[in-house]
Amino acid sequence: MTADVSPPVRPATLEDVAAVAGVSRATVSRVINGATTVDPALRRVVEEAVATTGYVPNRAARSLVTRRTDSIALVVSERERRPVAEPFVGRMFSDPHFGRVVGGVLDVLRPAGIQMVLMLADDETSRNQLLSYLRQGHVDGVVLISSHADDPLPALLHDTRLPAVLAGRPLRPSPLTYVEADQRAGAQMAADLLVSLGRRNIASIAGPQDRPAGQARLDGFLDALAGHGIGEVEVAEGDFTHTGGASAMRKLLHDRPDLDGVFIASDLMALGALPVLLRAGRDVPGDVAVVGFDDSSAALACDPPLTTVRQPVEEMASEMARLLLKQIGKSGRPEPSVVFHPTLVRRESA
Repeated sequence: MTADVSPPVRPATLEDVAAVAGVSRATVSRVINGATTVDPALRRVVEEAVATTGYVPNRAARSLVTRRTDSIALVVSERERRPVAEPFVGRMFSDPHFGRVVGGVLDVLRPAGIQMVLMLADDETSRNQLLSYLRQGHVDGVVLISSHADDPLPALLHDTRLPAVLAGRPLRPSPLTYVEADQRAGAQMAADLLVSLGRRNIASIAGPQDRPAGQARLDGFLDALAGHGIGEVEVAEGDFTHTGGASAMRKLLHDRPDLDGVFIASDLMALGALPVLLRAGRDVPGDVAVVGFDDSSAALACDPPLTTVRQPVEEMASEMARLLLKQIGKSGRPEPSVVFHPTLVRRESA
């Protein structure tokens, strides 16, 4: 018996792709390396030839030419030692908002063949490790989710000269591109709805006031109520968590037992707050109308389902990724920032 030893299949080369496409090897190389000067029709021909031949670019060789890693960092920055029961990592992965951001970023990166590296920074040590990693050229750019107003990372990122996009408008002036929803406008929608329902004893569970989103939502809500002639509003500060929402609602019921409307600055806090209302014998929305913010999966998990302000998180995250890739293609020049408009989603809680 003789063994049938077939010769190994030779990997497709640039020359093979060029022969199938009927173009030069240099043209194939320019298409594969993302050159923007290639005619779109010619680019399609080369891409079809790549698919036909099964050509797989050598990433190491390509990196030497393009000086790119084909990876970006999604950085989540948190204030160290926040006074909450849940650890940083546990809170992050239990928050539906974070999953929506990751999904939106990957929707853009995957078709482009770009990998995402998740990095966390919640103290000075982890922040220094992050900056060291970035300065060593391991990624081509950064999407930064920052959770507090005095976070030094936006300025430090700018100093690295890496392309970067921020999730949300920073409170301090920054040259970095950002993407956000109009937080104030969304909170104003919540106030207008509660007033239109005839509620006058209105309270709010606010987000953390050391975070830009927490400040903007509370300011927008209070300003809108003032415009309706309602100046006395009981506010309990929460921390954007389920347990924080429950604790804040207990405080509101103690301090303002006659409340008949509540704006809760995140759906996750509302998920914790609604059972407190129900256990206190308050019907929702009969006795107390409740409006949340985000339109996350937590809104549908509420009982009753939550009326809420929707910010298009997936679309915003995808836009962050697109803006970052544009910056990388332009050697880091910032793109104009983008602001999305929120909408009100009516359900059974108001």
